[in-house]
Amino acid sequence: MNGLDVARELQALSPKHPLVLFALTGFGSVEDMSRSAETDFSRHLVKRVDPDMLIELLRGIGASRYAEKDAR
Repeated sequence: MNGLDVARELQALSPKHPLVLFALTGFGSVEDMSRSAETDFSRHLVKRVDPDMLIELLRGIGASRYAEKDAR
């Protein structure tokens, strides 16, 4: 199983509540990014990832999830 397969399986477990998944890979071609998008990865990150950028992405996830809960 590769990362794309794992992402498909994980997303299938929670169809009503899509997961936030990041592809972290050494492959950064247009085709690689397209495959990630087709597999419902939230972002395609190519190694070496800037730690500050990753922290900001994670903070954004937390903020959006709290906003969703408050809206209910």
